Amino acid sequence: MYALFEYKGKQYKAEKDALIQVDKIDAEAGAKITIDSVLLVSDGSNVKVGTPYVNGAKVEVEVEGDIRDKKVLVFKYKSKKDYHRLIGHRQEYTNVRVKNIIG
Repeated sequence: MYALFEYKGKQYKAEKDALIQVDKIDAEAGAKITIDSVLLVSDGSNVKVGTPYVNGAKVEVEVEGDIRDKKVLVFKYKSKKDYHRLIGHRQEYTNVRVKNIIG
């Protein structure tokens, strides 16, 4: 069984006990979150597609912790003007574990 859901403007595929990396959430590790913006639910033979969301479908996830991605270097440069800047950025994410799919 799997579900496609939308969270914070992005879409994710959820399967039971899957670890999903979403944008940073202000929640403690161990907190449980219920997501009801489910776009599609499939149990192998049956597929329910929402318009835009499936009625009564939910994905229950548990927050596991925060991580930071690898550093991305941004280099700005303008030729013949003696202008260059090197900026580093590390995006923050939250790992969530799918506990249950209700659909």
